[in-house]
Amino acid sequence: MSMPFYASPEQIMADKAEFARKGIGRGKSIVALEYDGGVLLVAENSTSLSKVGEIYDRIAFAGVGKFSEFDQLRKLGVRFADTKGYSYSREDVGGQALANAYSQAIGEVFTREMKPLEIEIIVAEVGDDRWEDHRKNSLYRVTFDGFISDHSHYCVIGGNVAEVEGELANSYREGLSAADAIKLGRQALSAGSESGSSLDEGALEVCILDRGREGRKFTRLSGEEVKSLLEA
Repeated sequence: MSMPFYASPEQIMADKAEFARKGIGRGKSIVALEYDGGVLLVAENSTSLSKVGEIYDRIAFAGVGKFSEFDQLRKLGVRFADTKGYSYSREDVGGQALANAYSQAIGEVFTREMKPLEIEIIVAEVGDDRWEDHRKNSLYRVTFDGFISDHSHYCVIGGNVAEVEGELANSYREGLSAADAIKLGRQALSAGSESGSSLDEGALEVCILDRGREGRKFTRLSGEEVKSLLEA
């Protein structure tokens, strides 16, 4: 009689984590950073598939890793926010509650399923001066195991995170203009890019949560708009 296969829980979790990290590491980085008019999200992305999207009035989502997995989470987030906003009020929909919901869902998959989600996500929320509880910008990072962390000024997921964060740590300053923020985002992504080359507007996906915009704050910039800001 053959002995049944056994692996310790610690080894199983370590193998899952290693598997997820490899999948995420193959993706391109995304940077979210605060500027004087809101929050800017910049992704290295030359494909037609969007890594950054709108969740609700003041909330954006960014994901790296396996596209089908993080895009499904984005759609679930939209439904979560719509349901809460309809049941209560639009101002009750916040980035922290959404990030917590993502953390629980992703952590549940990591714990119970054989294959973990090969993703990392950012939930970004721009402040709104009309509501006392929502005046500050918020940046949340949720990793493949459901671990959630909040960040000030900037947040990075995917690719060579250490190199990108190092560039931001050296160059970021408060009160950046939109043009300076895009330039810094490109500079940081270039530092972490395997080619190490400067990225042009065709290789960038740029979205903004504009604090001064009425109603929905999310805006996706066209290639021409990105080029104009990079040259400003």
